[in-house]
Amino acid sequence: MTTATESGFADLPGLLSLMTGDEKHSAASTSTLDVLWVLYDRVLDVSPSRMRDPARDRFLLSKGHGPMSYYAVLAAKGFLDPGELVDWGSDESRLGMHPDRMRVPGVEISSGSLGHGLPLAVGTVFGLRAQRLSRPKVVVLVGDAELDEGSNHEAIALAGREAMDQLTAVVIDNSSSTHGWPGGIARRFEVEGWVTRVVDGRDHDALVAAFTEPHPVRPLAVIAVVEPKD
Repeated sequence: MTTATESGFADLPGLLSLMTGDEKHSAASTSTLDVLWVLYDRVLDVSPSRMRDPARDRFLLSKGHGPMSYYAVLAAKGFLDPGELVDWGSDESRLGMHPDRMRVPGVEISSGSLGHGLPLAVGTVFGLRAQRLSRPKVVVLVGDAELDEGSNHEAIALAGREAMDQLTAVVIDNSSSTHGWPGGIARRFEVEGWVTRVVDGRDHDALVAAFTEPHPVRPLAVIAVVEPKD
């Protein structure tokens, strides 16, 4: 839920309009906007005051190119000053064209080189298990084209074998993959033992249900189908 110091979903277009200079990735960014908002507003147990809390949920943006929506949501939720969005991507700004975990509050991984996020999420779950932290969720957002990377094949298989029920992969399916998947994206995860849910990536209530309904002893893949906006 929002607080007096936070913005709402209706404020996101205004925050996005502050960021210019990476128009070639605007479609990649806007395709993630609704999913990011739902996660930070209604699903993830994380806040600016708890970024060092071991019990916080973790969100990993694997689809790190075109991070405008990510920055807008972080600003709306109080992780960033909205004023920082104006000069993003400049030499003076800590908000780069790819998110940097060492510089940007709330960012768990530095990303942009596709195919790294899901393997890092699997490693994060292993790390939580080593600390006997079984409650924090690990949510990683990947793109459908990114699944062509071989590192994801290994991560999908390993997470299924290890019954990583702390792990959720949300795949933004905007029909941008080169090769596609026999039987569809969900089938790729199902054969490795994942629970899968296919939803409209703009439907907030459907996304919340997909993220929050139980999936015991199995990792979860939410396939968020997103049609490009005109």
